[in-house]
Amino acid sequence: MQKKAKDSEIEKLTQILTSLQNLYYKKQGQLKELEDELAELKEILNNLNSLVSRKSFSSANEIYSQYTHAKAQEESAEEDYFIRNIPQEKLTGTKIKRKIFLQKNDGEEELICILNLYDMDKLEIKILDPPQYNIKETSEAFIKTFLKGALIQIKEQNPDLELSYKYYKNTDIIEMILITNLKSIDSYDLITEKLSEFLKSN
Repeated sequence: MQKKAKDSEIEKLTQILTSLQNLYYKKQGQLKELEDELAELKEILNNLNSLVSRKSFSSANEIYSQYTHAKAQEESAEEDYFIRNIPQEKLTGTKIKRKIFLQKNDGEEELICILNLYDMDKLEIKILDPPQYNIKETSEAFIKTFLKGALIQIKEQNPDLELSYKYYKNTDIIEMILITNLKSIDSYDLITEKLSEFLKSN
């Protein structure tokens, strides 16, 4: 009788632990998203403050127009980097961030993955809740959808492409995917598409 009570207690504690772990990773993802958004807002405020300081006698509309125009030119330039032969030193400091969301049954969206492309060359893919998605190199779905569907195709056109992983704690569960020598916005698009397809069907 005591053994059954003990087993029941352990089972309840395990369920509580699982719920807390899921909540922790969910909140961790939300915190990461908020931190990124705050960083972007801070950058906007800094740019606006700088413009106000230099153009103190200009109208607010003129200042805002100048900022949005400069931002549009910057975004356009990032796309041009993939088309034109621009020296690598001019690409340093660029960053393109994408997010993958999962539509839940209650209609809400959950952030499950963040992709950051640095210097138009190095891609870091962060899985926000590794235990939940349990991605492994040997997974048949991972190999078929992501590796064969995207990376092998890119590697055929770009032999310099390199792939590595960071693992969750002391497991073989993938926490981060690192890709270098990407070289093409089309490759970034394909990786985003196939990773989204894999995560949403996992």
